[in-house]
Amino acid sequence: MIDLSTTYLGLKLRTPLVASASPLSQEIDGIRHLEDAGASAVVLYSLFEEQLRQESLELEHHLAEGTNSFAEAASFFPQPEEFRLGPEGYLNHIRRAKKAVKIPIIASLNGATVGGWTEYARLIQEAGADALECNIYSIPSDPELTSAEIEQQYLDILKAVKSVVTIPVAVKLSPFFSNMANMAKQLDAGGANALVLFNRFYQPDINLDELEIQPNVLLSTPQALRLPLTWIGILYGRLRANLAATSGVHGPQDVVKLLMVGADITMLCSTLLRNGIDHLRHIEEGVREWMEEHEYESVQQMKGSMSQLRCPNPSAFERAQYMKAVKSVQHVVLTEREARRMLSGD
Repeated sequence: MIDLSTTYLGLKLRTPLVASASPLSQEIDGIRHLEDAGASAVVLYSLFEEQLRQESLELEHHLAEGTNSFAEAASFFPQPEEFRLGPEGYLNHIRRAKKAVKIPIIASLNGATVGGWTEYARLIQEAGADALECNIYSIPSDPELTSAEIEQQYLDILKAVKSVVTIPVAVKLSPFFSNMANMAKQLDAGGANALVLFNRFYQPDINLDELEIQPNVLLSTPQALRLPLTWIGILYGRLRANLAATSGVHGPQDVVKLLMVGADITMLCSTLLRNGIDHLRHIEEGVREWMEEHEYESVQQMKGSMSQLRCPNPSAFERAQYMKAVKSVQHVVLTEREARRMLSGD
């Protein structure tokens, strides 16, 4: 019998298939559907730092009505109606989700600075969340800000959150560090129970008709898998923290590849938005079939078998393989040119 169970954030999960933060978890019925389709855990959609600031600013406005203390700040943050639920509504959503399903509920906080929003983690714990994912979303644009200062912000946020909760804490990262391996090591030493690799930064677009900058959200493609696959393969066995793969996970083979480089879980979002929640069943069935065909009895047996530590060719994760890849592309180009010359009779 194939054993798909795995452990993540101290939670025993039936499979490594976890629904990542998305609109699919905005309704309790959606969370129930995810559980029924086979999700072993659900990461709730994110509560944003700006939402908590907005609530604080609104309170200040009502306490100091008649002054101009709120006027300037009002233009800085999204309007309340732009968010699905406010802070109190988010806590109530956690409570209702915990009553509605048996699978673990992982809350998500999205922010970029150390401040009062990190203390909200304690309320999330009290609401019953099994764990917390800190989605640290920051695009540094200050040319005076050094890489060391940016890294310290991440560490300070983790420290602030860990100081107020006892539930496990995962940190969702971007890949844009000068030394990703060292940043992972620092977060691991700072108490992160898991690293989620990687956050997707949604770059803006330009509306040429309105001459405005506008958001343009694109769902991931299977090609996005290569980045988490590379770094999980490098980090496996070097950290105490669990490793979660996200972005580019669309089918059974994607899940298998990520498990083999060392992922504890694989997170799904774009493929469920594109193909429907029931696509989870197809993915789980496909993973089972692959494991049976290749005589793997458990996820634990296959996990990390193709990581850098265990790979027969560890240089495949490093620069030497890059040079080989470039040469292989040159060979393909030359071969295509030769084929065109033969067809043209030259």
